Formats: sequence, C-alpha cells, structure tokens
Amino acid sequence: MRAYGEVLQAPGVARIMAAQLVARFPQGMYSLGLLLHVERTFDSYAAAGLVLAALSIGQGVAGPLTTRWMSRFGTRPVLLVTLTVAAASILAIALLPLGLLAMTAVGAVAGLAMPPITPAVRTLYPTMVTQRLLTRLFSLDATLQEIIWVVGPVAITFVSTQIGTVEGLLVAAAVQLLGGLWFVLSPEVGRMRIPPSAKRIGGVLRKVPVVLVVVTGMLLIGGFAASEAAVVSVFGHDGFEAGMVIAANAFGSLVGGLALGGLTIHRRSLALRIAASAAGFGLACILLDFWWLALMFFVAGIGIAPALSAMSSIVAATVRFSDTPEAYGWIGSGQLIGAAVGSAAAGILIDWQGPIGGFAVAFVLAAAAALVAWVLRHRQPDLTQGIGEPPETAPVELPR
Repeated sequence: MRAYGEVLQAPGVARIMAAQLVARFPQGMYSLGLLLHVERTFDSYAAAGLVLAALSIGQGVAGPLTTRWMSRFGTRPVLLVTLTVAAASILAIALLPLGLLAMTAVGAVAGLAMPPITPAVRTLYPTMVTQRLLTRLFSLDATLQEIIWVVGPVAITFVSTQIGTVEGLLVAAAVQLLGGLWFVLSPEVGRMRIPPSAKRIGGVLRKVPVVLVVVTGMLLIGGFAASEAAVVSVFGHDGFEAGMVIAANAFGSLVGGLALGGLTIHRRSLALRIAASAAGFGLACILLDFWWLALMFFVAGIGIAPALSAMSSIVAATVRFSDTPEAYGWIGSGQLIGAAVGSAAAGILIDWQGPIGGFAVAFVLAAAAALVAWVLRHRQPDLTQGIGEPPETAPVELPR
C-alpha cells in the first residue's frame, strides 16, 4: 500500500483515476442489465446473448478505429461524440418498443460508439508518472477497476429486479454520461496530444507480445462473460443472488490485485494468474449452490486483476507511445469479441444443457487462455526489473 501511495501522490493521478473509474462504471452494468432486459422482453437467453454479442462486436470493431481517431481529431472531441451516441443508443433500447432484430442493430450501434475511455487513460498514464512507477500505476488501475465489478452488478441487479429492467438501463446510461463528462473535461485529457502513428492500422499487431495479450485477453474475458450468463441462468432474471455471485468474483480480483500488485512480473506470471481463474470457473460446475458459486467465483477472480495488469505492462514495455492507443484498442477489441463469443455460446448451451453448459464454456475459454500464455511465455518481455525507460516507449511532453 505504501508503493501505491507513492503513485497516488503524483500530481493529478488520484483525480484522473477516480474520474475514469466513474466513466467506466457502466462496464459493470450494461452486460448484466441488457441480459436481464432482453431475456425478460423476449423470454430467451439466446436472444439476450445475441444482443450482447452485437454490443461487444460493435465495440470490438470500433476499438482500433476510435483510438486512432484520438491522434487525428483530438482525444476530447472523439470522447464527447462517442459518449453521446452510446448513451443515446442504450436509452433507445430501454425506452423504445423494438423487435429483436432492431434491438440487436441498436446494440451494435451502442458498441460502435462506446467511448474509448480505457485506451485513453492508459495512454495518459505514462505522461503522468515516471517509468519507475508505471507498473505500479497499471496494477493499481487494474485493481481499483474491480470496484466497477463489485458494485456495478449488484447495483444493476437490484434496480432491475426490484424496480425494473428499463430503470436499470436508465441508471447505467446516466452514470456513463456523468462520469464520462467528468473524465473528458479534465484538464489532463484536454492537454494530451497523441502523435500520429507511422504504421498503418493493424501494424502494431506485428509484435508477438501484443498479439499474445490480445488473444489471452479475448479468451479470459470470454470465459468471464460465459460464467456471468451461467450465473444468471442459475438464479433466474428475478434472482438478486446473481449479482452477489458476480460481485464475489470482482471482490476476489480486488483482493488479488492488492496482494499481488507489488510482485515483479516474470514470463510465467500471465499464465499462472489466468490459471487461477480457470480453476475457479471449472470448480463452479460441481455444485450450483449460492455459497459454493460465490466462493468459486472469488477464487476465479484472484487472478483477473493481476492478469490484466500484466497485459498492460507488457504493452507499455513493447510498443511506442504513438502506437499505444491502438494497441490498447486491439486488446479491448479482443476482450469484447471474447465476451461476445462467450455470451453467445453460453446462451446456446444454457438453453440446451442448463447452467452447467455455461460454466463449461467459461472453463474451456479461461483454460485455453492460460495454455496460450504458458506456451508463448518466452515471447513475452522480461519485466522482473520493471518496465524501464527505452526511448521507444518514452512519453511525449505535454503543453503546459
């Protein structure tokens, strides 16, 4: 905690971190909120998986594009436009009497316009602290973001089950607008200038460590999305327990991040951290009891924040500053595509085999992520001495 305190003492870091957490808070609300709303509207988990897949695929397609636009049109204008369109699309799903195809199309628009808060803030971080503190900052960011997954699912489940699914989506959209404006209007965001990349779009994927992080992130988050759908199917769309179990996963991630955040990252770290998540999802299949599922989701969560922190550090140590927004955009796209595949596959297997089918999908995807990270461990940078300060990753000077 003393190490994290040093990071938070850097000028502006605590405020920016708080603002971006609120701006990203709907990430812990939209998927479950849409799942509940669409399942209740059409009485089908497959339909809910279809809309969630459209949202995630839209985000996945837009990720690399909107991050490149930040260097071309400016960070603040891009964030403001995407924020407005995304919130309006969610409001349309909540308030308009849409059929399944129309709702799927609007979900895709919401995904395409989802503001790239995460790539923006992770590009901003290297300009706010020294390289010596950057790994700690990424670790703290990955850990604190679990607050989103602790509070968000509980909040959206409570509002959706006790008041209504429409009201749940309205609350999520309002949080996105308020938090997004707080972050976007921060002076650090207004001052950030990202130099244009010299590569064509997709050029950053020629780096094996970036591809490794994209693939492992896609599989890991796909596993979590599948487990989320499985939990909802266990307790039903009126069951408050689903949000509590998902929150237990996030709490485990929070604990894991705080406990492991100070450890050095070696080439085996990513595989071992993901393996903890795979074990938890696999053991969840044994017993569909609330307390057992909460415990296993806590175990699964222990590796998530440390794994995401390792992914961010690998990118920061590998990619030029001008290419980092696109790299984080591809990582986000991979994770969202994984969520789409995981949700859709789990929805189909849940309708066919029940909740066990969803948990099986979660285990297979997470285990595959751990296997890929282990097989390609020698292609990862050695970060046992920290990220260091190679010229190719040094931040640009910001105008005062």
